[in-house]
Amino acid sequence: MDTATLTALAEPNRLKIVELLRGQPCSVNEVALALKLRQPQVSKHLHTLAQAGLVTMQPVAQQRIYTLKPEPFLRLEDWANSFQQYWTQQLDNLENHLKKG
Repeated sequence: MDTATLTALAEPNRLKIVELLRGQPCSVNEVALALKLRQPQVSKHLHTLAQAGLVTMQPVAQQRIYTLKPEPFLRLEDWANSFQQYWTQQLDNLENHLKKG
């Protein structure tokens, strides 16, 4: 798992931006209005998300439209799902231990 992804998502405002972008691509100003943040703050957060590879930006006229990139979220899902096997084994071990006792 890429720690840049987790680090970027750990900041609450960036996580809110990701949640907003999950619904639809947005401009910096749309994000600022929706989350009641200042435009420079939003730009900084979006820059961090872009550096982490979580969003992509496309200029459209005077605006910059940000969109989520699916690949890092698919890797995050795979990483989280990898723990399912671990916990299944742990629960099976506990069940076997309790049956013996």
